[in-house]
Amino acid sequence: MTAQTNGLNALMTHQSPTPTRIKDLARQIEVNCAISDANHAGAFSICGLALRFRDLYKWTNGLDAWEEDDSGRLLDWIGLTEERWEKVAESAYQPLSLNGAPVDLFDTRTINEALIPGGYFYGAGLLGNLKPTFFLSPIEKRIRAAGYTVYLLGRELARDMMTLPATHQDNAVLVRTHSARQVLWDEMAFLKKSGRPALEFALNRLGLTRTDPPRKRLERVLQAHIGTYIRHEIGELLDTTFDRRAWQEIVGTFVRTPVELLARATKDLLADTHPKGVLSHLIAQKEAPALALYAALIDGFYKQVFPELQQAFGKFMQTENWTLLADAARLGRRRAVTTAKELMALYHDSSDLKACQAQFEALAACLV
Repeated sequence: MTAQTNGLNALMTHQSPTPTRIKDLARQIEVNCAISDANHAGAFSICGLALRFRDLYKWTNGLDAWEEDDSGRLLDWIGLTEERWEKVAESAYQPLSLNGAPVDLFDTRTINEALIPGGYFYGAGLLGNLKPTFFLSPIEKRIRAAGYTVYLLGRELARDMMTLPATHQDNAVLVRTHSARQVLWDEMAFLKKSGRPALEFALNRLGLTRTDPPRKRLERVLQAHIGTYIRHEIGELLDTTFDRRAWQEIVGTFVRTPVELLARATKDLLADTHPKGVLSHLIAQKEAPALALYAALIDGFYKQVFPELQQAFGKFMQTENWTLLADAARLGRRRAVTTAKELMALYHDSSDLKACQAQFEALAACLV
């Protein structure tokens, strides 16, 4: 029996961690977060990195999503954070010690078997550019949806610079409510003109106005939007149209190109138009405020590959004809299925990556 096996056995036989041990675990995770941020900060644009610094600063200092601190204090904090990153940039990621047992930092199943009974959840995985991401959160609530366990998580005790509102891990759906508040607030605050009518429609249906206190507005919007986060992740778990290995190879090979954007948007559209995904659920339940928020907040490449939704929702606001939205969802899914198959065929049939990329980009240009 190896030392690692002994450690895992010790972990499983101990009781749930005490608050003191949870604080110690959070400190360990923060070290790995700093190593990840230090080694991957260069992958972001200046603007993108600034936004992530801003989110991390707010979390570190306990600011609400709508609060902005003095720019001088923020810049001083960024300087100190970068100094800390420089010290750990060459460090190796560290295994976690929980109840005295060493565990691989990506062994989320083992760690959570010890944490969940005590009301905590540990997340770890790889994002775009293969950036490791880590967090530790208290569990606020556990529910079931479409046969999956869904954890609604509270303010993170440890996290890296990535503000992710929701994800899935080990066949469970995770909604990080603190991060979701920040993302939602920013999406509404910086919403483009084209999305404002749908947002106003949603706020009106929720009984809100722009003069309501920020906390009231944000909490009501979050509660209306949580189901969208959940159903998107369920759609991702269930949809098998886009072979997962092929998708990972494509986004990994064509990082920061229109090819990656197209592959990600296609995968998102497949998830949302799955029979148990976001749009199918919202349309079946006739959840107008949540559907309006969904229509208002889609942006970027995703919006370009799914133009039917905004067109249909514009008419829906006048007619409340749900058939228009169902038809748009069907058209969007048909396009996503076709695009996924074309992307996979191009990738598997080409031995020349440069030629393959040119074909991909031509396909992307046709779609947008």
